[in-house]
Amino acid sequence: MNNAPRVPRDRWFAMTRLDENRAVSQLAHKAGRPVSAVTSVAIWGNHSATQFPDFRHAKIDGKPAPEVIKDENWLKTEFIATVQQRGAAVIKARGASSAASAANAVIDSLRSISSPTPAGTCFSAAICSDGSYGVDDGLISSFPLTSDGKTWKIVAGLEHDAFAKEKLNATVAELRDERKTVEDLLRK
Repeated sequence: MNNAPRVPRDRWFAMTRLDENRAVSQLAHKAGRPVSAVTSVAIWGNHSATQFPDFRHAKIDGKPAPEVIKDENWLKTEFIATVQQRGAAVIKARGASSAASAANAVIDSLRSISSPTPAGTCFSAAICSDGSYGVDDGLISSFPLTSDGKTWKIVAGLEHDAFAKEKLNATVAELRDERKTVEDLLRK
């Protein structure tokens, strides 16, 4: 993106939909509900082991996930760790990544970007930050998004408790470190 300044910033995104799909699956399984019952699961930050799958703003059958899954310890530990480490676990078990899951995530991402987002829901993708939620302007980070079918926007006004802020700070710090590592490759 930095080396193609004539391409508008809103043309660049990175997928975190595979992570979102994994988070949806975990919540659905724990709640004993179909994946179609789970909405608004946002992945924040980096596509790495620091990503933050946001269970507090997720919905299961229209209710906040923590009201349906009353196991906060599971949500804060096993759920997050499973989503963060799922890619590595699949590679370890199969000796290869899950191409079918990744392909499905591509389709889901493109569908979410090119179709209006149902009211009250969101999807995840890593985009060029506009400074929202304290993420540095210009940093590529995953956010909860909505689309009108032509353009996307970051969901505004979500509040985070101390736990979520700690997770967000950790993943954004990692993104900053990664940017610093490749600083000499970035167009100035």
